[in-house]
Amino acid sequence: MAIHLTKESRVLVQGMTGGEGMKHTRRMIAAGTNVVGGVNPRKAGRRVDFDVPQSPNGPGGAPTAVPVFGSVAEGMDATGADVTVVFVPPAFAKHAVVEAADAGIGLAVVITEGIPVHDSVAFLAHARHKGTRVIGPNCPGLITPGQSNAGIIPADIAEPGRIGLVSKSGTLTYQLMHELRDTGFSTCVGIGGDPVVGTTHIDCLAAFQDDPDTDLIVLIGEIGGDAEERAAAYIRDHVTKPVVGYIAGFTAPEGRTMGHAGAIVSGSSGTAQAKKEALEAAGVRVGRTPTETARQVLAALDADA
Repeated sequence: MAIHLTKESRVLVQGMTGGEGMKHTRRMIAAGTNVVGGVNPRKAGRRVDFDVPQSPNGPGGAPTAVPVFGSVAEGMDATGADVTVVFVPPAFAKHAVVEAADAGIGLAVVITEGIPVHDSVAFLAHARHKGTRVIGPNCPGLITPGQSNAGIIPADIAEPGRIGLVSKSGTLTYQLMHELRDTGFSTCVGIGGDPVVGTTHIDCLAAFQDDPDTDLIVLIGEIGGDAEERAAAYIRDHVTKPVVGYIAGFTAPEGRTMGHAGAIVSGSSGTAQAKKEALEAAGVRVGRTPTETARQVLAALDADA
């Protein structure tokens, strides 16, 4: 089991023929992802040969000569795709997600950063109406180690295991995966740090709670907004599995704008300390560094054994 992405997932890549799309499609295929097509209306009918050896941990049989379709709907009709990964420039991202939702895709993973917030609000509302789950925007995607990788998360930094991870930060996703590489993960989801995202901490907490192959959940947040406080309330009321948290930004200077678009702090609201206190009040162990957080995870797994 896993959440949202398995070895059965059939993946399209919107923007596959661009520089970033080519690079990361090659890496996804090497990780075992079943990439069944790309989407580019100007290059429809072509095939792109990635010439990538299959990963030993992959499901096998993923094509290296990938067809390019003129639309998401055409690609879905031809291949049965149920996931799309979006690598298009910010100006075209809204159209790409709306097109995917209109085609009825089940999951759209939006890697693109720098999308105007009003565009994100529009395509997320449209996707919800159409029944399409969106991960992102401005996210690293998600990976189920040993099964499938949709996005830009390095596939070789962790093994399959029984930890579920949900994170606002791409870099911290990678670091915690590396810290706990020998223990392994069921699925790791980078939800993105923009002010408006499709899939939330709470969505992933609910999915991991229901996943029989996830024994413990790691939640990574950061300063700004109230997503972590809302997640803490959800954990208190609905999550029975152990949860370990980490909040980036304890050393952030007061009154200074930080990197992520969502990292907006007003007074005491949105600070790392406020989020830590909310999570701890819900029974979550919270580390002050990624390494300490990894130790907390191992301790919680030992205690639960």
